[in-house]
Amino acid sequence: MTSTATRPTFTAKASNYLDERTSISTMVAALGRKVFPDHWSFMLGEVILYSFVAILLSGTFLTFFFEPSMTAVHYEGSYVPLKGMEMSAAYASTLDLSFDIRGGLLMRQLHHWSALLFIAAIGLHMLRVFFTGAFRKPRELNWVVGFILFILAMAEGFTGYSLPDDLLSGNGLAIINGMVKGIPIVGTWISYLLFGGIFPGTDIVPRLFVLHIMLLPALVIALIGVHLVLMVINKHTQFAGPGRTNDNVVGAPIMPLFAAKAGSFFFIVFGFLVAIASTFTILPVWDYGPYDPSPVSAGTQPDWYIGFADGALRLAPGLESEIFGLTLSWNILIPMAVLGLFIVLVMFYPFIEAWITGDKREHHIAERPRNNPTRTAIGAAGVWFYAIMWAAASSDLIATHFHLNVFQVTWALQAMITIGTVIVYWLTKRIALGLQKKDREILLHGYESGNIRRLPGGEYVEVHEPVDEYSAWRLKSFDTYEPVMVRPNAEGRITPATHLRAALSRWFFEDRIAPVTKGEIEAAKHDHH
Repeated sequence: MTSTATRPTFTAKASNYLDERTSISTMVAALGRKVFPDHWSFMLGEVILYSFVAILLSGTFLTFFFEPSMTAVHYEGSYVPLKGMEMSAAYASTLDLSFDIRGGLLMRQLHHWSALLFIAAIGLHMLRVFFTGAFRKPRELNWVVGFILFILAMAEGFTGYSLPDDLLSGNGLAIINGMVKGIPIVGTWISYLLFGGIFPGTDIVPRLFVLHIMLLPALVIALIGVHLVLMVINKHTQFAGPGRTNDNVVGAPIMPLFAAKAGSFFFIVFGFLVAIASTFTILPVWDYGPYDPSPVSAGTQPDWYIGFADGALRLAPGLESEIFGLTLSWNILIPMAVLGLFIVLVMFYPFIEAWITGDKREHHIAERPRNNPTRTAIGAAGVWFYAIMWAAASSDLIATHFHLNVFQVTWALQAMITIGTVIVYWLTKRIALGLQKKDREILLHGYESGNIRRLPGGEYVEVHEPVDEYSAWRLKSFDTYEPVMVRPNAEGRITPATHLRAALSRWFFEDRIAPVTKGEIEAAKHDHH
């Protein structure tokens, strides 16, 4: 007779049934052996994922109580200053969530803070990837996926920010309406289609609600999945060190060590979000009142991640021209063109750099930013460009708080975004080259020990301590590149594109510092002894 102790349980039978038809155990075992580097900067990707989970959980709660309608109602809730006032059903349900539904205000603030952390973590993660060159082959596609995810996250934030139909969100939609109408010929029709009639229309909140809870989240989830799959396929990058090569990743496997760390970190992130949602007020819609096209609140600002678009409009010169009876608003068209070009250049930067440098190798070792001065300078200039547009969105507040003329503030910001961007590029590149020279000196002669000795001839010298193995790896493990030469193509012709590529390549690699060779290190050791 078969003992009941050895009889397969229902769970075991179900597991075997599923495994025989999907081979899931093989996939789980392979994924469990996936190794993750242990550098702290890689935790930014985890913050993105965990904050998105908080967004989904809190957003699901809010969906049950929010009413996406612009139907006019009279507010009868518990917030006395607005009692009896006519407003949209969307705004009334937002007030109910804030004051009358248990836990509603906590969920609203948790949702908003999680969205801000989600977008901030994506931005910081992409900066880490950019400055370390982690977007290079074979990860160019993953960079594009990540950047599209960043754009979708901003769209998610803006659609959610606009749903309460309060005065602040209505003014934000009015800015979008003005930008759309500034497009020649088709602008008015696009506005009419978007808002369901003359602004503010009657259908904008229901349409934004569909985008916010269905279309955009589905795209975000899909892209996160694609991003994770590509990350597993392409392997993680890692910083240089002993035993770390393109083919060998040093770190912790998913099972069990990394899974335990990740689970703990999820609760830390979630707890942090709940803590700030419980203690810091964000978007108090009851202070602004329902949207009315006639008044405009002074000092209202968009969320930080969308402020650069508002700042670009404020920095643009107020120019208009009329051609064949058609008015061209350059103060709107120029910012839209600049922002569009900026987004396209950032999205396709990996392919642009690969074309300029001619580098077709696979890279799994992350670069130190100083070891690629031109790319680091480009990134710093881009961050400066973004930051000045962001600051320009608050030009009126800067003027009022510091008792300045708002026109002078705008002129200063215009100078900072034009001249300042060039200065930041030049200064960053000089600093990176200087740090390279310092690394070369340390690698060849060691660290200054502070120990002064007198030689037999009477000369005083400072004794230098040699660097340890890990520091030596970090200092010497970078590649040098040569500019692309002008060569005829397969047809024997030298095209203008070839000349352009050669010129850009010379610019990209100018003032480069050659890595320390093995012979130089041996010679330095001999001199030291």
